[in-house]
Amino acid sequence: MYKALHGLRIAACTLALVAGSATAAFPDKPIRMVVISAPGGTTDIMSRLLAQAMGEGLGQQVVIDNRPGGGGLISAEIVAGAVPDGHTVLYTHTSFSVMPSLHKTLPYDTVKSFERVSVFALFPGVLLVNNNLPVKNVQELIAYAKARPGKVNYAAGTTGATAHLSGELLKSMAKINIVHVPYKGTGAQLTSVVSGETQFTFASVPAALPFVKGGRARAIAVGSLKRSPALPDVPTVAESGVPGFDVNAWNGVMVPRGTPAPVIERLGREMKRVTTLADMKERAAAQGAELTWTTPQEFTTYLNAQVAKWGKVVRESGMSNN
Repeated sequence: MYKALHGLRIAACTLALVAGSATAAFPDKPIRMVVISAPGGTTDIMSRLLAQAMGEGLGQQVVIDNRPGGGGLISAEIVAGAVPDGHTVLYTHTSFSVMPSLHKTLPYDTVKSFERVSVFALFPGVLLVNNNLPVKNVQELIAYAKARPGKVNYAAGTTGATAHLSGELLKSMAKINIVHVPYKGTGAQLTSVVSGETQFTFASVPAALPFVKGGRARAIAVGSLKRSPALPDVPTVAESGVPGFDVNAWNGVMVPRGTPAPVIERLGREMKRVTTLADMKERAAAQGAELTWTTPQEFTTYLNAQVAKWGKVVRESGMSNN
């Protein structure tokens, strides 16, 4: 029996040494970053900025693999089933936390199938209104909508997009009856507000700024809890009479469940370094993003809160496929 136990201990030590060696050598080949979106959009641009900077620090190329579709289901399923060694990572965004509410079943568990590394970027939205709409602030918009139940429209993208979620959250918190009008692409969404086809929308800062500076639409609030540096005189929705309103689109990195903690720590440490680089902050700001960093535990807490928050909005709005 002693010999058997001794043999098991030797085997366990050998496996631990091998695992430790593999972890210490990480990364020993290029890293595949599976991105939730198609090439060309803000999420893709941000993923490429991160991939390039991380690759320089890690000493291995970080290769972008765009896998759009299904609101992020395709990219998430790929990473959930990947070898958990840190060489396959998921670059995802806000819709990841909405999918559990929109779908009865998923090919993965939103929390249990992944280990969180860090949130990377936050994107506040701007509430834009048509110039002819007789409102100057959020309270006046709410009063206007309450006086015209079901007759005020807001433009947004597809079901579950950030602009859609923002509109439905405002609808729920302000207790107003407004109607979502979906558009394909941010350009069409903004054009509809300028033309008066819809009365308002939520849009990213870079997309909104040309319309605001050109006088083609009015910015009356930003959706995050703090004001945007690009629009310092524009109050937040929360300080405009809807306390607690907070919508920040987010980007973050996850890895498959079972990825060794030292590997996750290495990836997280590299992401933290990237968020401190002055040129990265500048390039991110051009995309309307504020770089941030979290511990895996903080990211998990944030994700759980996002899932609960948007689950409530999805149920109340009737978006759910459940």
